[in-house]
Formats: sequence, C-alpha cells, structure tokens
Amino acid sequence: MGKKAYRHPAPEPFEGDIMAVTVGGTVLWFVLFLVQLPFVGWLDDHDRMWWLWTCLAGAGLGLLGIWYVRRREAALARGGRAGAESNT
Repeated sequence: MGKKAYRHPAPEPFEGDIMAVTVGGTVLWFVLFLVQLPFVGWLDDHDRMWWLWTCLAGAGLGLLGIWYVRRREAALARGGRAGAESNT
C-alpha cells in the first residue's frame, strides 16, 4: 500500500560545448541521409524508406536546434552582461 518516495537531488546542468554537440549531431544525421540516397530503391523494396526520412527529419530538427542554441547563448550573454553591470 505505501511505497516510499525517495527524493534525490537534481543533477547538475550540462556545462559542455552545447553548440558543438548540436552541430555534430546535425551533421551526423545529414551524412546518414546522404549515405542512404544511393540505396533508395533497396529501401523502398524492403519497406525501409522511414530510415531515409528519419535521417532527414533529424537533420532538419538539428537545424532548429542550432538556431535555438544560438539564441539561448546570446540571451545568456546579454543577461550576464546586464547582471555584471548592475553589480558594479
């Protein structure tokens, strides 16, 4: 009847190079899309066309991710400048 709820502290946020990860993932998805293009006939014959479209969707979403990360980093930089100026 009574399950104990265990609370764990939240993990620290990722502090790596987010832009490099986003660009790398986007390039990887697009390269996978290009690699599959010569095999469109085989993919279609074996009901695997979704592989091709998944890679294209990954590349497209990666482009949106790059746009988002650039805007986020610019906003954080503006916020950091504003915070530093108000502290002086």
